[in-house]
Amino acid sequence: MADGDLRSVAQLLLVLNFCMYVVVLGIGGWAMNRAIDHGFIIGPGFDLPAHFSPIYFPMGNAATGFFVMFALIAGVVGAASVISGFNHIRMWTLDSLPAAASAASIAWSLTLLAMGFACKEIQLHIRNAKLRTMEAFIIILAATQLLYIAVIHGATSRRTNY
Repeated sequence: MADGDLRSVAQLLLVLNFCMYVVVLGIGGWAMNRAIDHGFIIGPGFDLPAHFSPIYFPMGNAATGFFVMFALIAGVVGAASVISGFNHIRMWTLDSLPAAASAASIAWSLTLLAMGFACKEIQLHIRNAKLRTMEAFIIILAATQLLYIAVIHGATSRRTNY
């Protein structure tokens, strides 16, 4: 594959990943807002429920709170990593690769962490359609982010000076 082809593939993956991270942020923001609005009310004169969890979500199961929080973190870091990724695509030199690769690797590792909680949430069964959508996007993002990292490193191994 020529360098131009790898550059086009990397650009396509960047746009795809950015769009999917934005969807994850939208659904995660909705879930967090719902949890805050419909969570426990704690104050003077209120007793804590028997099975109180500081990460209580009124929808889903016991893994939902952890999944949503780590998906939001992965979404923010993933969307931010796109900035250095686009800079690398624009310059396409060995000097811009380390920033893009390290940001993408951090975003991928956080996405894998969120994917682990997504798998646990799937195993526990009780969740709504929006959470299932976010689980699917996180699992797909784990694969596409890894593919993006492989593509930008593959271009480097082909030639040492683009």
